[in-house]
Amino acid sequence: MSKAAEIDIVSVSKVYGSTTAVHSISLKIPSGSYCCFLGPSGCGKTSTLRMIAGHESISSGDIRLGNTVVTDFPPAKRGTAMMFQSYALFPHLDLVDNVAFSLKMKGVDKEVRRAKALEMLKLMQMEPYANRRPAQLSGGQQQRVALARALITDPEALLLDEPLSALDPFLKIRMRAELKKLQKSLGITFVHVTHSQEEAMALADIIVIMNDGKIEQAAHPREVFERPATAFVARFMGDHNVLTGRVVESGEGRVTLEVAEGQTFTVAGPDQAPGAPIDIGVRTDRVRLAAASDKTLGFNGVVSNVEYRGASVKITVNGAGSDDFTVIASDADYFEKPVSVGDAVSLSWGLEDAVLLGRMAA
Repeated sequence: MSKAAEIDIVSVSKVYGSTTAVHSISLKIPSGSYCCFLGPSGCGKTSTLRMIAGHESISSGDIRLGNTVVTDFPPAKRGTAMMFQSYALFPHLDLVDNVAFSLKMKGVDKEVRRAKALEMLKLMQMEPYANRRPAQLSGGQQQRVALARALITDPEALLLDEPLSALDPFLKIRMRAELKKLQKSLGITFVHVTHSQEEAMALADIIVIMNDGKIEQAAHPREVFERPATAFVARFMGDHNVLTGRVVESGEGRVTLEVAEGQTFTVAGPDQAPGAPIDIGVRTDRVRLAAASDKTLGFNGVVSNVEYRGASVKITVNGAGSDDFTVIASDADYFEKPVSVGDAVSLSWGLEDAVLLGRMAA
């Protein structure tokens, strides 16, 4: 396999007519890393992937692969390979010819390309099915063939557009493990677009969270989980509640905000201007169904929903200006003292379980 390349995205924008799909984003993807682009539909993640691949022109900015600016290169000359969401296999060709197709286009000798295709099918544990057609395979098998076809060109980076979206939940989890193993064994850069938080957390060395054509945060999954950069990231990842208010006091490494309903909450952080709008994130799994003490923060609210999830129970509460403040309680804690929809409850958390969230420049 060829060496992995660092991908450097420099002030890249994509404009369709009067719509800007990607707003001047800059990002370095380290060589040999597994990078997941994550975000809601229409956030610009697939447009970005397609610009890296060369399947979409860049309106402004540059993309560098290693030391080479590839902005104007056609896809075949970039050193990248793309695996499409639909797999796009040729129904009339057997697996060997499907996998060998790009080498055929390059004029590689038949014996050489078929031998290389069999080698790739072996890597994907698909060698026994070499003479079958795509229609005779399951979704997971088709995906392995599509991967083999993308990897046969020895790319420096493999680009994957929602590769697991067509698979059933059990197969998704199995294929996730396979992709991670494959990336580690090949050592090349993987760039993977998904809208699944769980998928990104399980796979990535670096998660890039996009919203409305901009990057909200690019960091290791643990950093994204522990310290979301913005209210959007906190809400989208689903592991932090967001409380929004205005600064009433700050100093000595602490900031106090007041929410619209009048309650005040404190968070660790640098000084802020009085009256400035501010968001804080509170870890859902650190909120307790207990009244605040002199060492904790909290508020009273009303339970709006309870979802049993096996090992945990998700309780949603209205209060402090939030209509979906979430508590993730262990099943043991919940069933020791259960609550129902409509119950008044007291919630609390420690100062260290809240994080000051940044705001994106408009």
